[in-house]
Parts: sequence; structure tokens; C-alpha cells
Amino acid sequence: MSPLLVEMVTNGPFMENCFIVADEATRQGILIDPGDEEQRILDRVRELKLQISEIVATHGHVDHAGAVAPLKRMLGVPFAIHPDDRQWLERLPQQAAMFGLPGKEAPAVERALAHGDVVRIGGLSAKVLHTPGHSAGGTSLYLESEQVVFVGDTLFAGSIGRTDLPGGSFEVLIESIRQQLLGLGDEVTVHCGHGPPTTIGVERRSNPFLQPGAQLMF
Repeated sequence: MSPLLVEMVTNGPFMENCFIVADEATRQGILIDPGDEEQRILDRVRELKLQISEIVATHGHVDHAGAVAPLKRMLGVPFAIHPDDRQWLERLPQQAAMFGLPGKEAPAVERALAHGDVVRIGGLSAKVLHTPGHSAGGTSLYLESEQVVFVGDTLFAGSIGRTDLPGGSFEVLIESIRQQLLGLGDEVTVHCGHGPPTTIGVERRSNPFLQPGAQLMF
């Protein structure tokens, strides 16, 4: 039985997936991409009797980072994100206003993530993969021992993240997926920022954006 606990909390008007990820043995964990409904996320953490040590955002868009600031206060923990997405964080209030959402606060950042960094989850560890394309500072978290990767909006079941926002690039995103994710192995479970989980193998074989000649089609 895997020592990894993964709890998906789909939240907010964008139906974004926040992940509560913990080591079953130590009951220590992290939050990945808390976008909205901070009280609901906190209530679930308490129900699971977990100790959260860090909040990590795969990128700085409002639907993935909108609840970071209040949860930082509630839990008393640091926040980590790639520095190339700081501009998105600083504009969280404007992002929220653009979609008619209640005001969102830009959180302080205690840790600047870089490719190859390690995020500790109790006795487990996740490797930071820089996967830009959806945004310049997009990252994924790969737990090799558990054969699981959290990809934010880099890759979806049957699709990929949008690339029409500032800092986005279709070519860069496809290269990130091919260079950083497809090599992880077909059995690796992929937890996405929206929608259901998938596997690397399923996406390699059937995702229309990853087939030969796909860049000529889109």
C-alpha cells in the first residue's frame, strides 16, 4: 500500500483541483494549488488530521493561487512558487476583478522554486520540474517513489493547458511535456489542475496534442 495520501478538493467557479498531499505515516503534508474556498480546504485538512508544512502553487493564475494568502495565515506555513510567475501573483487582485470574483490577496513568497528542487512531504520527497508554456513559471511536482506527478495546467486528460495568456507558448508547452513529463514512464499517474487524473501512457498514446504532426494541426 502506498504511503501517499492524495485528496482532491475541486473548488471555485473554475472547478480547479486543489490537492492535499500527505505522508500517511507521519500525517505531514502540503497543499498544492489552493485556488478558492479556503475554509473548505482547511476543514478537510482538519478532518484528515494532517499537519501542513508548505503551500506550493504550480503557477500564479488566480484559480490556482487565489486562496494561498488566507491559508498561509490559517496554517502558519510558507509558500513556494517559481519566480517567473511572481508577476501573476502580484496581479491576483486584478485577475480576480477581471473575472468578477471577490477580492484576492497577493501572498508573500518564502521560497522560490527552481527545476530540480525537492519539496518534502513528511518522509516522502517530490522533485520540482520546470514545465513552462501555460505560464512562464509553470512547474510540476514528481514523486518518483510513488509514481505520481502533479502538473497544474500543463497537461490534462485528453488536452493541454491554454497558451494564449501572457507568458504562454504552445511550442514551449509541448516541449515541456515531451522533455519533462513523457519520460517519467507510462505508469505514472498524472493529477491535473482541472478534470480527472490520467496517466502518462494514456496521454502519450491518445492525447491529440501529443501525436506526430500535431503542431501542424493546432
